[in-house]
Amino acid sequence: MTDKSDPGQAERPGPLGGIRVVELATVVAGPGAGRYLADYGAEVVKVEGPGGDPTRRMGWTGPDEVDSYFWKLVNRNKQVVSLDLKSQEGRDVLWALLADADILVENMRPGKLEALGFGPDELLRRNPRIVILRVTGFGQDGPYAMHPGFATIAEAMSGFSNLLGEVGGPPLLPPVALTDEVTALVGAFAAMVALRHAERTGEGQVVDVNLLTSMFQIMGPLPSAYAHMGYLQPRLGSGIPYTVPRGTYRCADGVWVAISSSADTIAKRVLELVGLGDDQRFATFQGRSKNREALEVYVSEWVAARPSAEVLREFRRVDAAIAKVLDMKDIFADEHYRARQMIVEADGVVMQNVVAGLSKTPGRVRHAGRPFNADTEAVRDRVARTPKTKA
Repeated sequence: MTDKSDPGQAERPGPLGGIRVVELATVVAGPGAGRYLADYGAEVVKVEGPGGDPTRRMGWTGPDEVDSYFWKLVNRNKQVVSLDLKSQEGRDVLWALLADADILVENMRPGKLEALGFGPDELLRRNPRIVILRVTGFGQDGPYAMHPGFATIAEAMSGFSNLLGEVGGPPLLPPVALTDEVTALVGAFAAMVALRHAERTGEGQVVDVNLLTSMFQIMGPLPSAYAHMGYLQPRLGSGIPYTVPRGTYRCADGVWVAISSSADTIAKRVLELVGLGDDQRFATFQGRSKNREALEVYVSEWVAARPSAEVLREFRRVDAAIAKVLDMKDIFADEHYRARQMIVEADGVVMQNVVAGLSKTPGRVRHAGRPFNADTEAVRDRVARTPKTKA
């Protein structure tokens, strides 16, 4: 469980080496964006208030540990400092950090940054190149801008939750921090787009990223289907209207497998395998969708009559898409996870490795999230040596 890199990689700066990020964000979405930048070499200084980021206390904490595994994952590769922004000294240190920063990440409610004296106008006046990534629940403006913004609310309002659940059952919510993780990726991407512009022109800007818009983006063609056809997708369990068969199926030995036939060629192979290759009801996407219930019954019964080893073997023999539904125990034993080194250990904490592989300048997990106040003294010393800029 180590980084997939050459022996000298540990000494090389990442592709974002030299980029300085100040993070004034808590919990997952904003700090997640900072994590992705830090994974690829950006210098990220996370600023916590005197009480610390609540993520330190969220979720599971190891024996004899103070901080949670969630904290150690989301805030890995960062320096951590504690500043009281209600004090003049704390604000002075923050201004010194921002003087040469490339990116500021914050996730306060709209207006809070301005109330602290660090609004975008003043930030850009002092540092015209800075990219200000603002992560909120609903965006910087609009009727809902001041409402509390949580992943659950975005999942409900984006249309996502309405799709989750069994036919005729209640809408469900994802059992992981899905919206926060999606928004973190959106935030990191958007910040780098803005930074590219700043590098070309010297012009910084505000980047408005929010949970609701991030989730709405993954609704695919559903907005178009409603706008042009009045189509409202019902809850279909694991199904998708335009992909049949598709879902999770229980084998004779109780093992669950997932099957997808999103491509016509794959669907034809599945139909041949289960004995429906000549059934014209299922010859096209439209036919399979129209006869969804009948086709799903055929596939479910075919799978249920066979042990998982046979089901997996036969699907792979015809090059159809299938996988065993894995839990964490399965994942840690899986050969592909091992071969791709998708799990890494940092400071004794096992966690996911970096999200994408770069052949020349790969990212790297250097350390887990640091203890509270760990880098405050070192960062204060650095900013004290930074030439002062005019306010």
